[in-house]
Amino acid sequence: MASLRHGRQQGLGLVPSFETRIVSPDGQPVTSFSGGQIAVDGPLDEAEIVILPSFWGDFDTLLSLYPQVLPWLRERHASGSTLCGEASGVFWLAQAGLLDGKEATTYWRFFREFAQRYPKIALNQEKHIVDVDNIFSTCGNTSARDVFIHVIEGFCGISVAQGVARDILYEVQRSYTPGRLGFGGQKLHHDPTILQVQQWLEEHYADKFRFEDVAREHGMSIRNFMRRFQAATGDKPLHYLQRLRIETARNLLATTRKSIKTISYEVGYDDASFFARLFRQHTSLSPHHYRRQVQKSEG
Repeated sequence: MASLRHGRQQGLGLVPSFETRIVSPDGQPVTSFSGGQIAVDGPLDEAEIVILPSFWGDFDTLLSLYPQVLPWLRERHASGSTLCGEASGVFWLAQAGLLDGKEATTYWRFFREFAQRYPKIALNQEKHIVDVDNIFSTCGNTSARDVFIHVIEGFCGISVAQGVARDILYEVQRSYTPGRLGFGGQKLHHDPTILQVQQWLEEHYADKFRFEDVAREHGMSIRNFMRRFQAATGDKPLHYLQRLRIETARNLLATTRKSIKTISYEVGYDDASFFARLFRQHTSLSPHHYRRQVQKSEG
C-alpha cells in the first residue's frame, strides 16, 4: 500500500515505487505451522527494510536448519538497513548479537525464555515497542503496525504514512500522528486513569503544569502517580512528556516553515537552545539537520 501510494506521489501512476518481497533462507516455499504453503519470491537478499515475523516452533531447531539467517542480519544491519522484529521474531535479532547491551521487548509469553537466553539484553517488559540503533522490537501485531507506519513515514514521507494509517487502522479506531512512534503501543495497558492522563498530556503537552497537580486532578498522590504511570507505559512521566513534545516538533519541522524558535515555543519550551539540545538527545540530529534530512527524502 505504501509503495503504491508513494509511486503515485512520485508521478508513477499505479507503478509501485519500491519492491516488496517475501524471502526464505533457502529460497524455497515455507510450510506454516498449520500445514499451509507460503510462496516466496526468493532467497535472502539485499533489503533496506527487513521485517521478521513471529514464528512457531522450537527456536534451536530453526537455528540449526537456517544458519544463514544470522550472518545475513548482521550484514543488513552493518549496511544500514532498518530491522523490525515482531514478537518471537525478535529472537533472531537477539541471537545475531545485534541487541547486546541494548533494550528490547518481545511477546509476554516469551519473557522468561528471552531473559534466560540473552542476559546481555535489557528486556523491557513494560514497553510494547522499543527502538534502538535502527532496530525495532515489538511485543505483537498491534504494536508492529505502529512501527510499520513509522517506518513508512521515514521512507515515504508523512502524507503516505497518514494515508496508509487511515486505511489499515480505521477498524481499531487508532489515529496516526506523524512521529508518534510507540505512543499507540504504550496505551495497550489496563489502567484507565493513566490512559486518561496520557490523553490529557496529548492535548496539553505545550502547557506549563506540574505533575503534582496532574496527579491530584486524577485522584492520585504524586508517588502513586509516578509508580502507576511507569508501570503502565514503561516510561517516567517527564520522559514521556519530552517525547510527546519532540515528536510533535518533528512533525512541525517536516510539514511547516516555522522557525525553530517558534516551534520550540509551540511545543512548550521557551528556551530554544535547551529545546535544540533535547531534540538532539532524542533524535541524534539538530532540528536544522532533521528538517534538511526530511526535505531531502521527500524532495
